[in-house]
Amino acid sequence: MVVCAEPPPKLKIPESKITELTDDANHESSKPERRTRMHHIERHRSCVVTLSDMELNDLQPRRLLQTLEVSKSPGGGSQCSLHEETPTDANASHRHAIADAAWEALKRSIVYFRGQPIGTVAAIDKSQGAALNYDQVFMRDFIPSALAFLMKGEHLIVKNFLVETARLQSREKMVDLFKLGQGVMPASFKVHHRNPTLKTETLLADFGETAIGRVAPVDSGLWWIILLRAYTRWTGDNSLAESPNCQRAMHLILRLCLSEGCDTSPALLCADGCSMIDRRMGIYGYPIEIQALFFMAMRCALSMLKQDSDADFVNHITKRIQALSYHLHSYYWLDFQRLNDIYRYKTEEYSQTALNKFNVIPESIPDWIFDFMPSRGGYFIGNVSPARMDFRWFCLGNFIAILSSLATGEQAEAILDLVEERWEELIGEMPLKICYPAMENQEWQIVTGCDPKNTRWSYHNGGSWPVLLWLLVAVSVKLGRPHLARRAMELMERRLAKDDFPEYYDGKAGRYVGKQARKYQTWSVAGYLVAKMLLDDPSHLRIIALGDDGHSRSRAPCLKRSNSCP
Repeated sequence: MVVCAEPPPKLKIPESKITELTDDANHESSKPERRTRMHHIERHRSCVVTLSDMELNDLQPRRLLQTLEVSKSPGGGSQCSLHEETPTDANASHRHAIADAAWEALKRSIVYFRGQPIGTVAAIDKSQGAALNYDQVFMRDFIPSALAFLMKGEHLIVKNFLVETARLQSREKMVDLFKLGQGVMPASFKVHHRNPTLKTETLLADFGETAIGRVAPVDSGLWWIILLRAYTRWTGDNSLAESPNCQRAMHLILRLCLSEGCDTSPALLCADGCSMIDRRMGIYGYPIEIQALFFMAMRCALSMLKQDSDADFVNHITKRIQALSYHLHSYYWLDFQRLNDIYRYKTEEYSQTALNKFNVIPESIPDWIFDFMPSRGGYFIGNVSPARMDFRWFCLGNFIAILSSLATGEQAEAILDLVEERWEELIGEMPLKICYPAMENQEWQIVTGCDPKNTRWSYHNGGSWPVLLWLLVAVSVKLGRPHLARRAMELMERRLAKDDFPEYYDGKAGRYVGKQARKYQTWSVAGYLVAKMLLDDPSHLRIIALGDDGHSRSRAPCLKRSNSCP
């Protein structure tokens, strides 16, 4: 029986707290074992879970645990069937114990504002002394918590979160006497008790003025739009998205991102530390994580903006989606053939006919990429800018590219092919590497500024993050390859609850609990729960995945996978 250390009593949200927040005039809110690599696994196309199937059948979440089983049909082909998990399953009780411990930890992390649930704190580990900012509700950290609550049928906390953060967005944001853009969403917020006697509460938001590095989050607003679409899609309630506050919030976020300047790229220019990797890690420029989120947020917004919205604004979004898709497919996609082409680039080319448009010096290609790149597979690289290609693998950006249908069908399969071919490097003994490979020695000193938290194979520098499991499961289910998801889940279930749901793991294979990792990290807890529910019922995928609308790549070049891969 796997349970949390010192399990707390069962928490239940009081009935008095299940009423909706009201928007009154006086409202104030401020802010193990290493596995042998599986070299060949047959892919069963009949098992692909399509969004159109989910939408047509309007599948409802099932209470019974289910697993996908590939069986042979009488005609000799393969078919995908469902069967209920029986009590005789040797691991069933173990899985249920982990899930119970995870739900209990998630409930303990809930934050209340004026008697209503409004979010979850980043971590509830009290063993490390000062809470720092782990006692705050983070926008990006709450996403897996929100998905878990939605799938569980607890919608109110998600609605309250969306409403309150939209209110915080309208505040004036200053960092060292400098005013931030109007559409910036907070990185985090906390409940401040101004007068404990009178029980007056307000929300204090952080827009980057107290963050490490003093960087405003670019991803917060993009995640907010994605979550609003998830809430609307799952509940069928369009009233929130159509409310003036939410319509205004979407307009402000996108107008800020779509603002025109001197940049010649449709990608979003970002500083280091503006996303999940919130410390200096050499992602300045046009990181793939932000570009994939930007693409997905624009597509989500188009489905929620009112029909009477500004036609020019909607047209601007549509054109940016097409331009961004073309740019990422043209310059970010890498497979064996593309790597060989870059290796043979000529430099100092000029005019429209140039192939090496960013003047990348072939000698700058790192040695590790030649061994890492298999003949079967590919991925979107981390960054592209003048004379620079960041060949690192970044997990979040590539998986969001699949969920948003930024990646073509062939590219999506190639990304999972790469994960399968490089399982030991990207998964190891604890899913999932946030990026690969780690920076070491002089490169680490220069790029990170000798960051003691981002040493090699730790934290953002090649560390393993349990929260990323839900993304791996989601893309595996979408592409009909649940065996990859189950394999990763088995690794996770061996240790996650036993280790008290840590924030991240260290080492090349993710064998060690992170040296500064918090225990009971909420998104590690929620990420596991979302992954489990997606595997138990693949129809849950409709909450987050977008189908290919046939328009987002209308101007994109025709790209093929490596010639070596049939």
